[in-house]
Amino acid sequence: MIQLLIAHIEKFSSIPANKASLLEPFFEHKIYKKKELLLTEGQRCYEKFFIVKGCVHLFYLRQNGTEQTIDFALENWWTSDFTAFQQGAGAQFSIRAVENTEVLSITAERQRKLLKQVPELNEYFHYIFQKAYAASQMRFRFLFEFSKEELYQHFLKHFPGFIQRVPQYLLASFLGFTPEYLSEIRKKYIS
Repeated sequence: MIQLLIAHIEKFSSIPANKASLLEPFFEHKIYKKKELLLTEGQRCYEKFFIVKGCVHLFYLRQNGTEQTIDFALENWWTSDFTAFQQGAGAQFSIRAVENTEVLSITAERQRKLLKQVPELNEYFHYIFQKAYAASQMRFRFLFEFSKEELYQHFLKHFPGFIQRVPQYLLASFLGFTPEYLSEIRKKYIS
């Protein structure tokens, strides 16, 4: 499993082979079944997760009791409640497996120790989170500028495989639609 993470790291930065071999003890391989929670809102968040296989969604409970999906993570993506992870605080979000999912998890304490032993990983994490933040900024722009139909078209065009993996109600929540409205839009593009 660790080889998948090392391959991902090497796409964005370089670490000497002798240091790459140091990574494995810092990570724990975990398997989650579909609909199983990796993190529960309110629970202390000590880990972040590298998705080896599968898909998860990050969500919170709205005041009316409905779930609001704010993010997804697929293979080779990182996920967590990053503020809570950094502070060791209570999570503001929950994370649930959309499919059977395998992850490599690392605690904040282990990450600090790992970065001391392999400082080259700072470049990797900096790049990955800069890229994720940029994607988040673009998502907000699309939410404000696109009509709901344009938002769905954009998502369909840029993430076609993703739409096949995620249940319609979760996609609707992520895009800010009701499942019924998403169903109406999809009919236009399926027929």
